[in-house]
This record gives sequence, structure tokens and C-alpha cells, in this order.
Amino acid sequence: MIKKYIIERRSWILLFIFLLGFILFIAFIDPMIPFTSIAYIVFLSLIIFLFFFIIRYHKETKYYKNIEAWDDIYDISHIEHVDRPFEKIIQQCMTKQAAQYKADLANYRTNLEQEKDELLSWIHEVKTQLTTMHLMIERLNDEALKSQLMTEWLRIDLLLDQQLHQKRIPFIENDLHIEKIELQSLIHHEIKALKSWCFQKGIGFDLSLEVTDVLTDKKWLGFIIRQLLTNAIKYSENSDILINSYIKDGQTKLEIKDFGRGINPKDLPRIFDKGFTSTTKHRDQAATGMGLYLVKKITQPLLIQIDVQSKIKEGTTFVLTFPKKNEFVHITSM
Repeated sequence: MIKKYIIERRSWILLFIFLLGFILFIAFIDPMIPFTSIAYIVFLSLIIFLFFFIIRYHKETKYYKNIEAWDDIYDISHIEHVDRPFEKIIQQCMTKQAAQYKADLANYRTNLEQEKDELLSWIHEVKTQLTTMHLMIERLNDEALKSQLMTEWLRIDLLLDQQLHQKRIPFIENDLHIEKIELQSLIHHEIKALKSWCFQKGIGFDLSLEVTDVLTDKKWLGFIIRQLLTNAIKYSENSDILINSYIKDGQTKLEIKDFGRGINPKDLPRIFDKGFTSTTKHRDQAATGMGLYLVKKITQPLLIQIDVQSKIKEGTTFVLTFPKKNEFVHITSM
């Protein structure tokens, strides 16, 4: 701050030094003026100036130090109020700007909430129509056509479900209900919802659940499993998907393993990034790059760790590691 203050006041400092130098120069060239007395006066003036400079530095920089430490652009109440004219102008401008920011933020939040509510309402309306469409497809006698339509219907339903959960994620802390979940029934429910797609691609499932219950939120865990199964089915053909649960290092782990095309090693660090699809398979135009991004976002408030291992043409394994029981204090306190 001292360096900035000197730079700010350099013109005044240079003027004062110039005047003292000018006085010494006049005393030096004019024999009628006692040079020693003038030099003594100049020396005293410098001492007085230094004291004045130090006092003014502490007085004038206190306000700017408060501004420099200011970390909340919407609250300036803790900044010292001053009566000095120029600093008062600055404070008035900051107060007006903070008030405008608050008004804009409130308006933005209102519009965002309204947009979210409208979109959620629209999704629920579309899901109602999809339910009707599902019943109509079930009445078809042509099994081949019925299977194709059901698969396409499922993909639309999954995309809507993904969008629905994406809009709910910012408010997930208000939507958590931690309880003991029976893994087998939850996984069977998700597999059943995907059965038409699995039949079309020749996908089977092999469950081996050493751990049958976990403590978590049923709705959000169901979405995580649904997304991982969707990815496994999408990139597999005529193979089984292995689902295992077990205890390791005192923590429950849920493993979902497929034998599909696998993930390129250079893509692994980026698969949870928003919008990322693949650097090798650009023909996957249906991929949105949102599924795994949403999974990662959801696992964080649930304190679930997600890991992935993959080899090209050998398959991919996702491992969900659930928190220990004593860690749920952090979740239930949200």
C-alpha cells in the first residue's frame, strides 16, 4: 500500500522537493542570503514533511485498505463511512452500484426460478403424454415394430428424465432424504425400465450383491444407476453387464461393469466434464455429454465417490463408493 500511496502522491512529493531544492539553489547563488540558515530551514521542513506524510498515509489509506479487503460486492456496510469529498463520491457510487447489483440479482433469480418451474411443468406434461404413448405401443401386435418404438420411446423418456434432474440439482440439498435402501429392488426397477433397449441389443445382467442395503437418497441413487446403466447399454452389444456390491476398507462399493467398446485413455480425465462426448467416436450424434456430468454433480452432496476404469474394446467399470455411517452427519445436517 505504501508504494501505491507514493505513486499516487508523487506529483506533490516532487513539487515539494523541487521547491526545497529551488530555495537551496537561490541561497547558494545569492551571497546576501545565509546558506547555512536556509539549509537548516530546509532540513526542518523535510522532517516536518515526513511526519506529515506518515500521518496522512495512515489517515488516507485506511479507507482504501477497507475497499481492498472488500470481498462482497453486494454489502458495503462494513466499509468505513467518510466525510472527505472525493472519498464520499466514491462511496456514493459504490452504494448505488451495490443496490443495482442486488436488484439485478433478485430479478435474475426470479426469472431463473420461473423458467425452472415452467420447464419442470412442461416436462411433467410431456411425460404424461409419453405414458399415453407407452400404453398405445403396448397394444401393437407387430412385435418388431413394437420393440423399435419402445426403444425410441425409452430414449425420449430418459432424455426428459435427465433434463428434469438437471434442473433439480441446484436445489438438491433441499431434496435429500437419507434412508436405508434395498439395492436389489432398486437395481431391478432400473433394469426393468430399460428392458426393451436391452432386448434389442442383446444385453443381459449378472447381479452379485454381497451388500444388500445402503444408506443414501433413493431417488438420486436411482438416477445415478440409471445413467450408468444407460451408458453401459449404449456402448455394448450382445454381452452381459455385471453389477456387484461388496465391502472394502469398511465402505460399501457398487460396481457396474460392461464389456463394450471402452473409453480412450486420453478421454478418461474428461468424461465427467459438461458436454464432453468423445474424441474418437464423432458419429455418436445422440450423445449429449450430460449424463456422467450430472452423475458427478449428484455424487458430491451424497458424499459418494465415483471411479472409473476402462480399456479400449474390453469394457468399462464404474465403482460407486458410499460414505461411512458417521459421515452421514454432514449430509443429514444440510
